[in-house]
Amino acid sequence: MKRPFTREQMRLDIAAMIYADPDEIGADDNLMDLGLDSMRAMNLVLLWQERGITLDFSELAECPTLAGWWAVAQRRLPVALEA
Repeated sequence: MKRPFTREQMRLDIAAMIYADPDEIGADDNLMDLGLDSMRAMNLVLLWQERGITLDFSELAECPTLAGWWAVAQRRLPVALEA
């Protein structure tokens, strides 16, 4: 069974992609300022798509923060997966 996609899992995935401590990523920190470039962001979109969460890169680019991305993800999550 797949583990649920949560805001914390999103934070962990972002942190791994930019080689940062997850605790250093605040909800409203600009992810681009933390070192996330467009190629890494696209890799995250592909990773999450493999996990069954389809996110649109252009929507994520509008608000490049953990809080902004989580808001987009919540609109895409099946109710059973939300945490």
